[in-house]
Amino acid sequence: MEDHRQHRQQHPETPSRPGADADHVALIQAEWRRERPDLDVSPQAVIGRLHRLAARLTGELALVYSRYGLGEGEFDVLAALRRAGAPYERAPGELAAHTMVTTGAMTKRIDRLERAGLVTRRLAEGDRRGRLVALTDAGLRLIDEAFTAHMRNEHRLLALLSPEEAAALQTLLAAWQHRLDGTAPGGGPAECDA
Repeated sequence: MEDHRQHRQQHPETPSRPGADADHVALIQAEWRRERPDLDVSPQAVIGRLHRLAARLTGELALVYSRYGLGEGEFDVLAALRRAGAPYERAPGELAAHTMVTTGAMTKRIDRLERAGLVTRRLAEGDRRGRLVALTDAGLRLIDEAFTAHMRNEHRLLALLSPEEAAALQTLLAAWQHRLDGTAPGGGPAECDA
């Protein structure tokens, strides 16, 4: 106990309120402020929390995917095919673009889904080299059921915020994403204030 009190006296910036250790980012910031007082570590309050939150949310979402025998990647492929509308098919390159993975990674995902009987591959009409990936009937049933559960899960997670907080967060995240991407909300180039 004495050592704990001495640590608090030597390092007063370490959070000392009850439950403070639960805020890992605040603890990290306090340690950096102590070790590098010459640096402004305030961005960690946002970026560090977003990073940790993204990992936590991914874990929460993956719990639902796994109930349907899917990983995040397989769920993304099936969802991209389902969003295409009937006949629920896309070219592998288009799927890769929609899910932001390499074509090599996409091939592995498609292979697994094909082995599971959830998608099929076929030659594209008029293009002997082109292929299309399509949902099977089993794939369509599975993604409809899994997506319904996924949306229930997302509603559950977002319900931790008030509707006003969720709307404000959506606006802030969209603005930040557009600025990082260099695009305006309508899809064109962002205007620079400089």
